[in-house]
Amino acid sequence: MAPPPPPAVHSPSSNQYTQQFLSNVLSQRGPSSLPYSEDVKWLIRQHLVSLTDTCPSLQPKTATFTHNDGHTVNLLQSDGTVPMAYQDVTYNIPVIIWLMESYPRHAPLVFVNPTRDMIIKRQHPFVNPSGIVSIPYLSNWVYPSSNLVDLARNLSHFFSRDPPLYSQRRPNPNPNPHPPPGTSFSSSGSTRPAIPPRMYPPSPYGSGGGGGGGVGRIMDDPSEVYKRNAIDNLVGKLHSDIERLRKVREADMEGLFSAQGVLRRREEELSKRVKEMLDEKEGLEHQLQMVLMNTDVLEGWVRDNEAKLKKIGNANGVVDADGVFEPCDSLSKQMSDCTATDSAMEDVIYSLDKAIQDGAIPFDQYLRNVRLLSREQFIYRATASKVRATQMQAQVASMASRISQYALS
Repeated sequence: MAPPPPPAVHSPSSNQYTQQFLSNVLSQRGPSSLPYSEDVKWLIRQHLVSLTDTCPSLQPKTATFTHNDGHTVNLLQSDGTVPMAYQDVTYNIPVIIWLMESYPRHAPLVFVNPTRDMIIKRQHPFVNPSGIVSIPYLSNWVYPSSNLVDLARNLSHFFSRDPPLYSQRRPNPNPNPHPPPGTSFSSSGSTRPAIPPRMYPPSPYGSGGGGGGGVGRIMDDPSEVYKRNAIDNLVGKLHSDIERLRKVREADMEGLFSAQGVLRRREEELSKRVKEMLDEKEGLEHQLQMVLMNTDVLEGWVRDNEAKLKKIGNANGVVDADGVFEPCDSLSKQMSDCTATDSAMEDVIYSLDKAIQDGAIPFDQYLRNVRLLSREQFIYRATASKVRATQMQAQVASMASRISQYALS
């Protein structure tokens, strides 16, 4: 067995092209868009970029995948080789990693991609005869922690334990008696681990195919490569400008929404204040009507009592306060006299209390006067109580007569 040639250097420019390619194909809309969910496209891009950084030979591209029911779909794949250490020598196993429609929530579909001089090992524990790989990492795929970088490492690990591909040795018509070092022979149809030739990483903008990998690739025309790179740069700049404009517009929209919310709150506050002012205006108008009504009543009373005022006043224009108010009947006059006399006696008794406290009068004179005033006050109070009862009876009789009048009418 001979080791493979040294791998190609993974330049930063190729990494940039890979990122631009993924950004381009994952941002497409319409019928040509890839069937992945919008919320995971950025994660898919990160998985593929990380895989390319770790394994430069696994380059992403788009290709047509045919399902078992016959319908086809355009998907992303990583086509290249996975390193495998076998007997202290590193070999390259060609694989194709298909990112199905439900990726990354479900595991990708991995195939070994043997060349014409390779065969799949029979009864391999992780690769079936059709080339489908089923290692534990795929069966235990967990979203979102599982990723393509760890998948490639697991592929290398399990392939190193048991290589899935072997190259069929063809009979040599001119056997060399001195074989090169590291090459083993057998008398008949022996096999050895597959050592596919090292391939240059395919351009991420090349046409995708779902088939096997070739032995070599034809270099593109430098002018075409330059044109394609220029277009890719322009597309990348366009997408950057669009993304920047989108962020600016989103910020403007957020500002407008905030201003709209502030204006709406101010509108509600102004409406509330206007309603309060209208209610206050209505209350003031009601109070104004009441004041005008009371003013009319007072002016009418003044007009009606101007003649009486002239009769009560003397020649000097001084009004006698005792003659201003006149009782409407004899009971009211008697009640007024009793109430006035009672209040006057109460004031006299209060003055006697002050005088006895100050020592202005002797004590026996104080007792005699209080006894006389109390007896007379009792008489006036009893008379006022009888007058009040008589007035209540008269008022009840008047109300009863009015009710009977209303009933008859």
